[in-house]
Amino acid sequence: MLNCRQVDSEMVEVALLFKRKHLLYDIRNVGFVEGDIMTDEQYHQRHVVQDVGEEGNVDRVTRILDLAHSECVEMLYPFTQREIDTDVLDDRLMDKEVYGIIMNVPTTFSQTTLRTLEYLVHEYMMCRVMADWLSITNTPKAAVWEAKLEELKTAIRNKARMRRGRLRISKHLF
Repeated sequence: MLNCRQVDSEMVEVALLFKRKHLLYDIRNVGFVEGDIMTDEQYHQRHVVQDVGEEGNVDRVTRILDLAHSECVEMLYPFTQREIDTDVLDDRLMDKEVYGIIMNVPTTFSQTTLRTLEYLVHEYMMCRVMADWLSITNTPKAAVWEAKLEELKTAIRNKARMRRGRLRISKHLF
């Protein structure tokens, strides 16, 4: 979900919002599929993979979602830099209803790029959880999700490096 607010004549503040319930829904679905494709001999392992979003396990999911969110904010640093607003941070487990990324982008920034970033970050957060969960419950499959994560990291970083203003081409006399 996207929200925006004009900062000045050249910049706009954009909020990318990711609802926890939507992230958990995707994580649970992928966990179910990952378990469902396992062989019958892996029955116990299957239910452990599929229980990624269940009570108790969701605490680990929450920690990894928090980490993934922080990683995405950091990957988008050119647009997300903020002054320090607190001198105390702690590691209390809190279930956020919404993960937000506030970005200051030029007014010329593309809406399609923002939409792509929204999808990439959602996918990154979901994949980050699955890579972590499978590293515990089905180690061989974790490598697949790690590879997906690397692709998503590259895509997010590339979007952050894109030009931030209009491209101006000077006239050349031949």
